[in-house]
Amino acid sequence: MLGSVSEAEDIVQDAWLRWSQVEGGIDTPAAFLTRVVTRLCLDQMKSARARRETYVGAWIPEPLIGSSDPQEDIADDVTLTLMLALERLSPLERAAFLLHDVFGIALRDIAATLGRDTAAVRQLAVRARRHIQEKQPRFRVDQAEADRIARAFFVASRDGDAVALASMLAEDVTFHADGGGRVTAFPNVIHGMDRVLRLFVGVARKAHLRPTLLRAVTIDGLPGLVSIDRGQLLQTTALEIRDGKISAIYIVRNPDKLRHVASMLEAEELSAHDNH
Repeated sequence: MLGSVSEAEDIVQDAWLRWSQVEGGIDTPAAFLTRVVTRLCLDQMKSARARRETYVGAWIPEPLIGSSDPQEDIADDVTLTLMLALERLSPLERAAFLLHDVFGIALRDIAATLGRDTAAVRQLAVRARRHIQEKQPRFRVDQAEADRIARAFFVASRDGDAVALASMLAEDVTFHADGGGRVTAFPNVIHGMDRVLRLFVGVARKAHLRPTLLRAVTIDGLPGLVSIDRGQLLQTTALEIRDGKISAIYIVRNPDKLRHVASMLEAEELSAHDNH
């Protein structure tokens, strides 16, 4: 609903507090919590949209690193490209689509949550689904192939290897970088293979430090990378793949959006140290 890990955690905490304050117990906890969380999210989205209007540069949802356990990995359904498509919906359309199409909640229950009649909610879901299908084509990539492409992309972009990059990029590839005004990032979306190639070759030529690959991962359902860039900043890179070619590159450098990634890496490093 929000595209923000930290805001989602705040919403869950608020919902838990409200649940704990209800006297006498609740007959249907799942329905109660779904209703409370959805309404809290709708309220949050009003202020989030206002902040988004003054956001510096491209906005990308906070990267969610996929779980190694498929049963725990909701990012298999809620992908980065889906999140970007959801941004174009109204809050009510977004809620209706997610609750019905992703979580499988009955329309009559969604109607009670949103305070609308069932017919109106059905129309919200239909409009949202049509828009999502138009804006968010889904191309599944085998995990091994995704990992290979991501690692090869890192090496080619690190070295400024135009030939290797050209073999991986679609002609209509787009490049998106989110620094949020906090760190250096290209503020505008860059379109087309030629421009994207010039960008990577130019950065590699001017840089004094080489980036470090920390790991290849799944980011919001897409092949991706976690790395330390040439300026010694943590960043994530998600790659949208279409017909074996990279059709979009999404880089998040905004430190505010990477706190949970940094915490995850620190926890894993401590765990590895303790095991040794």
